[in-house]
Amino acid sequence: MIKTALVLRGDQGSDLLHFLKQCPELELVALACPDGVIDWITDSERKKYFITADLDKIIALSDLDAVIDGTGEPEVGDYLKQRINKKVKYEQLIPGSVLHAIFSSREKLSETRLLKGELLAILNSVQDAVEVVDAKGLVKYVNPAFSRVTGIPEQKRINRSIFDVSPHGALAQALIQQKPVTGYRTYVGGSAADVISNASPIVVDGEIMGAVVVFQPVGDILKLMDELKHSNTIIDNLYAQIDQISGFRCSFEMLVGQSRIFCATVEKARKVARSESSLLISGESGTGKSLFARAIHSGSSRNKRPLIVFDCSSVPDSLQEIELFGCEKGAMPGILRTRLGKLELAEGSTLFVKEINSLNPFLQKKLLKVLEQHSFVRIGGEQEIPTDVRIIASAGENLLDASYKGYFSEELYRKLSLVSIDLPPLRKRQDDIPLLAENLMVGLNRKLGRSVNEISARAMQELMAYEWPGNISELKSALERAMIEADGSIIEYHHLLPYIGRLGLHDLSSFEEILPLEKIEEKMLKLALTRYGENLEGKKKAAQALNISLATLYNKLKKYSS
Repeated sequence: MIKTALVLRGDQGSDLLHFLKQCPELELVALACPDGVIDWITDSERKKYFITADLDKIIALSDLDAVIDGTGEPEVGDYLKQRINKKVKYEQLIPGSVLHAIFSSREKLSETRLLKGELLAILNSVQDAVEVVDAKGLVKYVNPAFSRVTGIPEQKRINRSIFDVSPHGALAQALIQQKPVTGYRTYVGGSAADVISNASPIVVDGEIMGAVVVFQPVGDILKLMDELKHSNTIIDNLYAQIDQISGFRCSFEMLVGQSRIFCATVEKARKVARSESSLLISGESGTGKSLFARAIHSGSSRNKRPLIVFDCSSVPDSLQEIELFGCEKGAMPGILRTRLGKLELAEGSTLFVKEINSLNPFLQKKLLKVLEQHSFVRIGGEQEIPTDVRIIASAGENLLDASYKGYFSEELYRKLSLVSIDLPPLRKRQDDIPLLAENLMVGLNRKLGRSVNEISARAMQELMAYEWPGNISELKSALERAMIEADGSIIEYHHLLPYIGRLGLHDLSSFEEILPLEKIEEKMLKLALTRYGENLEGKKKAAQALNISLATLYNKLKKYSS
């Protein structure tokens, strides 16, 4: 054994020390670190070796056979060569030296062994069968899946010629043709396994060193195809169900109106439907924003998938993110399985974001990212999910003003409003009221089980003179209430009187009958609630319009409902 002292720098010490410890010819007795960096040395190594930062102490050691200088520093080498005993062999670990060559070879060999071990671990764990041959066609490796698929033990395949055991297989063909062979169906030689194979030559520095094949049983592939077909059927059925529950389909032909302003709006919507751009539909409440969104979707190339609707105004702020982006299993309390959001459900289709002005500011930024990057992340997730969704948004207020006031993201507004449609209010298309009323009454007759199919001239005059702050929604509500009160098949003026806000108090001669004050008060209450809505906010506005307190409004409603 050659008693050896090792001189090195601390930044390279661990690897060099590990290498020398594996050399059976050497007995390492001392370590010297001239730079004083010895914190990398373990406690067991401190007990085993003499360790110092002083080169003179190494030189003074007795019974020393060799000193190996691994610092690569000329001054250290000169100092050692001048002072060590001439009987002590000095070896400098510099590029080109024998020791450096041995060290480099051992290091590369170690890396190669590690890589080989990792590769074998991977191949042994994959479920596909793998077979490898050398350049002469001798089988050098098969993984466990090979024996499982073919029933051939490893020992009966290794060192056999592939040209003897499976001459017509993909592996032999890849070696003969010296090019990849893909999607090759055959029986594995020596077995009854019917497989689909992909084989390729192994090329190193331009020379073919062998070939490798990966294959699966045809039965597994057919099973996967059946499962995929079954999954696609389930998905198609789910989309059909979503289509049923997401509301009726609406085409442009179903949009009712013949006024010039309305026809121009419909024509613009037809052109927009043919594009893939995001879209903003604006308009007062009740102007038909949802109908236009559905018609645009139906007229687009995405109409084979259902329109997915996300109504921001009906979902609390705390739930909007889950509803829109989905949530990973366990990411939030009560989420026991991965929940898909509206964005995922709308993949390949259209997402209609109603009342986008009610979307909370944080989600406005996230939606902007979706529009820009075409991807999103579920709550609790890390993986970006690519998405192919067209966004149609609607707003009942001026989003530009809202963005200037800081209530809405200016960036999101500009992204959505590159293409926009502004729906005209009913008061600007009064010529359409007779046609709208006729169409609405058809549906209302089915709903109510009535056969009211005519509106008197006086009643129609009032309908066309009214300004309709609630637009088509208010028109439909007024007609429904009037049809309930109508005795025959005709809606008369007095049937509409309480519901369209034109009681004619400016012209008492227009009254056809005298009503008790309580009756007028009751009708006024109904009118106010019809106009402003029966939720809390609507009742507050109704009380303000009637010039009474909210408490008085509730008392009067209680009085007339009893």
